[in-house]
Amino acid sequence: MLSRRDLLISTGALGGSALLPGRSFGAALPTDWPQFRGAERDNISKETGLARKWPAGGPKVLWSVPVAQGYAGPAIVGGRIYHHDYDEAKNEWCVNCRNLTDGKLVWQFREAREIRPNHAITRTVPAVDARFAFSLDPKAVLHCLDVKTGKQVWRKSLVTDFKATIPSWYNGQNPLMEADRLIIATGGAAILVALDKATGNPIWQTPNPGGLMMSHSSVMPATLGGVKQYLYATLKGPLGVSAADGKLLWEYPRKFNVALAPSPIAVDNERVFLTGSYDAGSVMIRVRTAGGAWKPELIFDFVKNEWNSEVHTPIVHKGMLFAVGKKKRGLFTCLSPEGKEVWTSEGKATFGLGSFFMADGMFFVMDGDSGTLHLVEASTTGYNELASAQVLAGQEVWGPMALSGGKLVLRDLTKMICVDVRG
Repeated sequence: MLSRRDLLISTGALGGSALLPGRSFGAALPTDWPQFRGAERDNISKETGLARKWPAGGPKVLWSVPVAQGYAGPAIVGGRIYHHDYDEAKNEWCVNCRNLTDGKLVWQFREAREIRPNHAITRTVPAVDARFAFSLDPKAVLHCLDVKTGKQVWRKSLVTDFKATIPSWYNGQNPLMEADRLIIATGGAAILVALDKATGNPIWQTPNPGGLMMSHSSVMPATLGGVKQYLYATLKGPLGVSAADGKLLWEYPRKFNVALAPSPIAVDNERVFLTGSYDAGSVMIRVRTAGGAWKPELIFDFVKNEWNSEVHTPIVHKGMLFAVGKKKRGLFTCLSPEGKEVWTSEGKATFGLGSFFMADGMFFVMDGDSGTLHLVEASTTGYNELASAQVLAGQEVWGPMALSGGKLVLRDLTKMICVDVRG
């Protein structure tokens, strides 16, 4: 817990209510977006009734607010959005809570922290439930905040408490939130830790005899062979940890280069896919038990001139993988689980390092170079664009998007906006 002297919190005047009639503050909706890649961590929204065409000027912009340089995307819970920010004039790290309807500030948490631009400043998405907002900042300090007031409940430094090493370009990991716990990869003293949400006390820690270092990858939930586990990846390859007790179940040795941002994902109940940047390619493995031991085995391994994603984790839909690839200038691509290219957006659109998510049978895909948002049919047979509009300014529009109640929140390097994508 921070001392009063070290803790800097400012609470703004409450803005107009963003809550629907009959709803109490913090009451979650099935269509909320409470953490990185959404409630199920699959980057697929449960939202329906969205527009399949946009007017000539694009979807209506409901509000716009300035933000510090970065890629920090929002979480949305109970009619409010939560996002990271930075005050460069005062050298203070910020977590903002805003009304979803008008973008007005409800509260703001501040902590004195010198963070110099290093490929921008802000990154990562808070994890939020009806009681707490969890923020993992660029220098690997985890804050638990009261969701109603923004006041700090507890605080842990991964560097101090777990001997973690902050990766190049700051921390890029997003906390995994579950009903009673938060799962974080630390490196150093542990590979993963599960923390009690209310107290921050460890539930279990995964020993780290190999000295694995924290990467930019985030922990992902999976069920392989009927066993719930958490997937993680470092520059030495993917691994699986038992959700029940934190035991390291398996590792697959596979070298990645310089930095690893995408997260490993379960394609089905056996297959795990991991892709990376800096010419590291991608790998698909099969993870099964044999003789009481977990045995990962190679299915295919893409070399550097095949397919890979540099920043974002693919979406699994109808057994296929969808993502923006690096090869051929950032094409949105459908890959089969055997690693075959089913279709791409070649000749129709390119996306740089833009983000994407799926909702209501459509992909929302951002051109990270221009700020143009594309609406694409979620098809396994071909690229079919339904609409497009430039909604943000170009250059490094890489931040993840979030959707709730037909309101899409997205950002570029200098501003965050909310657009209406309802039908």
